[in-house]
Amino acid sequence: MVIGRVPIEGPEQVEQPASLPASDVLLERARHDRGLGAFSPDLEGTVEELGIDLQVRGHVRMLARSFAHVIIGVPMTDDPFAQFAAQRTLGDQPIPEVVVELAVDIEPELVWRNDLGGLTFRIGERYLKWNPRATGIDLKRERRRLVWLADRHPAPRVVGYGEDEDAQWLLTEAVPGELAVGDRWRARRPEAIAAIAAGLRAIHAVRIDDIPASWAGEAWVGRQPGNLGPRPPIDGPVLVHGDACAPNTLISDEGAWTGNVDFGDLGIGDRWADLAVASLSLDWNFGEGHQQELFDAYGIEPDPERIAYYRALWEQES
Repeated sequence: MVIGRVPIEGPEQVEQPASLPASDVLLERARHDRGLGAFSPDLEGTVEELGIDLQVRGHVRMLARSFAHVIIGVPMTDDPFAQFAAQRTLGDQPIPEVVVELAVDIEPELVWRNDLGGLTFRIGERYLKWNPRATGIDLKRERRRLVWLADRHPAPRVVGYGEDEDAQWLLTEAVPGELAVGDRWRARRPEAIAAIAAGLRAIHAVRIDDIPASWAGEAWVGRQPGNLGPRPPIDGPVLVHGDACAPNTLISDEGAWTGNVDFGDLGIGDRWADLAVASLSLDWNFGEGHQQELFDAYGIEPDPERIAYYRALWEQES
């Protein structure tokens, strides 16, 4: 279909414990292989050389991917969270022309801006993701996954998709609820964490017998880089969200889980790929010391080996 002067394709059919020494070592190996610094068995020494606190270093990746989503309209006033909400506008960056055209006579509302320059706007009861090609993130891949997921899990329904030489954009219907982060949900942390766990249980319960085979290996959860050593035996396999950080859970005013967003890395794998990342994200969104609450709410005992492996894999491959 065409909205304004911008061609948009409709939905396409598809074939049907917080600080672990092992995790620290694997994360350092991942950093080494990506040219981020030499691996050293003396982790504290390496950290001191980098000028990064040992407890903070493990969350730098989460900051870049998850909470460098600068959440607009979600109050985060308490230190140390206020720094992540400092950028609440586009600043000098103009609203992309395609966003203005798709909005027609509705004022686009910026919802978040990520550290790579990707933007998400609310346009009435729809959301528009706009992503520069330079980010390397493929919204067409997320589009395919959302179409497949439409009748299987509460997720954004695709309204349209478009692209040009500079960017891609994805238009979806709104999912009821709000992001499970910010001042409100830190004050109601047990409800928020229970909602995050409920969403993960629901995703992991989706049948995977007809998931497109071509998706295998597209997302980080299916990769096995040799430098991380043997992959632990898979607990599952199950449908994996692939970016299970707290802001990707939606929650109602009453504190109930209502859905999830950001499915670009949806795939088949070990449930611990999600649990490892989701539990780590709690430190940034709620403060340290609450990871066990997520495992309790999900109904599982922590698996240090799998947590270590999948945090390192996420750090290296996502």
